[in-house]
Amino acid sequence: MTTTKKNPLWRTLFLLYYFPIGLPLFLLVTILTTLLIILGCSIGLGDAASRYVGMAWSRVSLWLHLCPIEIRSREHLPRSGNYVVIANHQSAFDIFALYGYVPLPFKWVLKEGLRKLPLVGWACESAGFIFVDDTKPSSITQTMQEARGALSRGYSIFIFPEGSRTPTGRMHRFKKGAFLMASELDVPLLPISIDGAYDILQRGKLLPHPHKIRLTIHPAYRVSDLGEAPMNILYASREGASRIASVLPQEQEAKGVSL
Repeated sequence: MTTTKKNPLWRTLFLLYYFPIGLPLFLLVTILTTLLIILGCSIGLGDAASRYVGMAWSRVSLWLHLCPIEIRSREHLPRSGNYVVIANHQSAFDIFALYGYVPLPFKWVLKEGLRKLPLVGWACESAGFIFVDDTKPSSITQTMQEARGALSRGYSIFIFPEGSRTPTGRMHRFKKGAFLMASELDVPLLPISIDGAYDILQRGKLLPHPHKIRLTIHPAYRVSDLGEAPMNILYASREGASRIASVLPQEQEAKGVSL
């Protein structure tokens, strides 16, 4: 797909579409989605609302931004079971890709600050997503308890081990929280590589650039397969980073495997 960054004419045409049509429709769909999720949760339909309405919102959002998606190694994509799903974090569009195209019932692990976002934060809280303030040890303990409860109810957990979006396009060092969670809760890790989302919306930018997103699904693995604690946590984080980085362009993977 031709990127708007390399083609000024295509960029102009996109902006002529985006401001009068694409952006207003995206905002409208987002507002309707959050209201439907909040309403669904209030009448006991929270699971269906957060999963299926959220999935539809994500797919429509990518479509409105003219961002096609390609899924590679679909044979590794489960449709049932409990996993801690880990992925690199390139931009806000990662959420649309994972929410829209990974067909597992799940709960996100999100930064505490997102809870305060109007409508979107309220919808996430209503849906039972897990918020963590990693500056407070008590919050991390509570996060583990909430994750254990979600897994016991048949959900998977989605988490970005980098903790935040990359400002440079390069994958950052993985934090250990996701791997401790997978070890303590005895569930497999499912690594997913995201490529292309950084080209759509870089951190600190406001206007998107249409670009293809590629999701690559890697085989699941368990922390317990990598030796004895506590070193298996380190090995598991290295293994996850290595698998995710293996299909990224070289300039994006450099920091991801240096753990």
